[in-house]
Amino acid sequence: MKSYSDSYKAAGVDVTAGYESVELMKKHVARTMIPGVVSGIGGFGGLFAPPVQGMKEPVLVSGTDGVGTKLKIAMLLDKHDTIGIDAVAMCVNDVVCCGAKPLFFLDYIACGRNFPEKIAQIVAGVAEGCVQAGCALIGGETAEHPGMMAEDDYDLAGFTVGLVDKEKVIDGSRLEAGDVLIGVHSSGVHSNGFSLVRKVFGIGDDPAPVEKVYEELGGSLGEALLTPTRIYVKPLLAAIEAADVKAVSHITGGGFYENIPRMLKDGLCAKIEKAAVPVLPIFDLIAKTGGIPERDMFNTFNMGVGLCVAVSKDSAQKALDALRGAGEKADVIGEVAAGDEGVVLW
Repeated sequence: MKSYSDSYKAAGVDVTAGYESVELMKKHVARTMIPGVVSGIGGFGGLFAPPVQGMKEPVLVSGTDGVGTKLKIAMLLDKHDTIGIDAVAMCVNDVVCCGAKPLFFLDYIACGRNFPEKIAQIVAGVAEGCVQAGCALIGGETAEHPGMMAEDDYDLAGFTVGLVDKEKVIDGSRLEAGDVLIGVHSSGVHSNGFSLVRKVFGIGDDPAPVEKVYEELGGSLGEALLTPTRIYVKPLLAAIEAADVKAVSHITGGGFYENIPRMLKDGLCAKIEKAAVPVLPIFDLIAKTGGIPERDMFNTFNMGVGLCVAVSKDSAQKALDALRGAGEKADVIGEVAAGDEGVVLW
C-alpha cells in the first residue's frame, strides 16, 4: 500500500514530498559511489566496508559541522546548488588535517517545508562536494519542521568519517623551530564569519545588499559570498605523500589566531609574514565597510588562506609542487619558531 497521511499533511508534513525528494536526488548520489559502498540510500543505515588492507592499525576519524548563516545568502539569492559543497568541505577539510582520507558523508537538512526540487538542488551540491573529496554520500535525512521554521527556511549540516593508519597520523608532535608554514589559498570567506559579514553589509530579509555590484569583486556581493569553500582533501593527501608534512590547520571561524595554535605543540609559535598572506578583495571590502580592525579580521576570517601546512624546511618545495600540481595556489607564509605567543603576525 502506498504511504501517505492526509492528517500529517494537514499538520504541515507531507511525507510524499519526502519520497519525491529522494527520487530526485538519487542521480546526484550515484555520482559519489566509490569502492566500499555496501548499501544505497533509503535504508535505516548507510553501510560501508573500509579499505583497511595494508594498514597496521586503522584509525577512524570523524568530523561534523554545518554551513551556518551563509545559508541566508543562498536563500536571498534563491540559489541552493552550491551550499552543499560548503557542508562537505567544513567536515572533510577538518578530517584530512590529521592525514585521514574521508570515506563517506551523511547530511541532515531541516526545513520549514519540503520543496522537492529545492532539496534536490541542495543534495546536488552535497554530492559535488563528495566527488571533490573522493568520498561517498551514503545517507542523510530531510526533516520538515512546520511551526518551528518558516516555509522557505532550511538548515544544513552533516558529518564524515575518514581512515588513517595510526603510525601516519599527523598531529604536530614532530614540529620544531625552523619548519616552514605554507598557506594554501582560499576561495573567499568560505563558511565562517557570516554573522559579522551580515552585520557589516546590513544583510537581512531584503536582497538589495547582496545584489549590489562592487567593482573590486568583479560582480555582486552575494556572488562573492556564496563562492563555495575549497575542498583540500586530494591536494593535501598528495602533499602528504610527497613531502614531510608535520601539522595542518584548517582556517575556519576564529581565523589565524584560533586555528593555527591548534596544530602547535607547547613551546612553539607560528610567525607569519602579513605581506605573504594573499588577502582577497572581499576581506579588504569587509574591513573597509565595517571599520573592522586588522586584529579582528585575522581573528575571524581566513583572509585568503584556507589551510596552513607545516613542513620540514628541506621538503617545502616538494609540498608546494604537490599542492600546485593538484590545482591549488600555495605560498610560503611563515615559519615555526620558539615561543608561546601562538600566532605572531609581522
